[in-house]
Amino acid sequence: MQDFFSHPAVQAGLVPFIVGLVIAELFHRIKLSGLCIIAGFAVTVYLVADFSFEPLTSTRKLVWLGLGTAALGLALSWITARWLSILLAIFAAISVIWVVQRILQQQETNTMLLWGAACALYLATLTYGLDQLNTKPLRAAHAAFGLGIGTGGCALIGASALLGQLGLAIGSAASAHLFIQLVSNQSVTSKCTFTLPIAIISGIIGCIAVLGAELPWYALPILAAIPLTVWLLPLPQQSNKWMHSLILAFPTFALASTAMYVTWRVAGDVPY
Repeated sequence: MQDFFSHPAVQAGLVPFIVGLVIAELFHRIKLSGLCIIAGFAVTVYLVADFSFEPLTSTRKLVWLGLGTAALGLALSWITARWLSILLAIFAAISVIWVVQRILQQQETNTMLLWGAACALYLATLTYGLDQLNTKPLRAAHAAFGLGIGTGGCALIGASALLGQLGLAIGSAASAHLFIQLVSNQSVTSKCTFTLPIAIISGIIGCIAVLGAELPWYALPILAAIPLTVWLLPLPQQSNKWMHSLILAFPTFALASTAMYVTWRVAGDVPY
């Protein structure tokens, strides 16, 4: 049994999916199924890392910030003000600077400012885009699945196994949310408890992988296009959820695959 739970595919794929499925189903009736994301993430952290504070590395900051954003999302789930998206985008931009500050401090001033601004912009874009999907659970689930799998796959290819597993875990948990919607043919509430942790965790994983591993920076704009594309993509009104899901899956899969492909070209030193 220990060998089974030590397998990376189980830790980052099967276990977060099952946990996400259970949590999404249990909390569906009280409109808190979005907690499946942080549950899937937390169980993978338990299996592959730990919840300690010291030393407070960028990865440990990521873990605790991810858990904190779930609580924040829970508190903000009932607020529908338009200014909330902008406020959360600013929060995300500040958060990523806090997480990667030690990595940035090792760079020259001009480089530090450039990378800091780029990371802040990336997190703000992801957070704003995903927040627009709070009332669109099918779109939100597709964006979360594509962003989690794309980010995790890129980090894994870019020589960071831990970051890769954490990214794949939230993608797997998001797939459980999507699975329930398709099987039940009902909308499963997402709100900030779902979209905010996805944006923060996947975004910071991408930034750490660019700054500390071999993830090329131009993979991040491709990943950032996933929630924006899912948000803006028109869907036929007469079709059912399965058809909508199929339509949403094409650009989501294409963008996630493209990001992983360009990462593979760089990490594998494959000439263009």
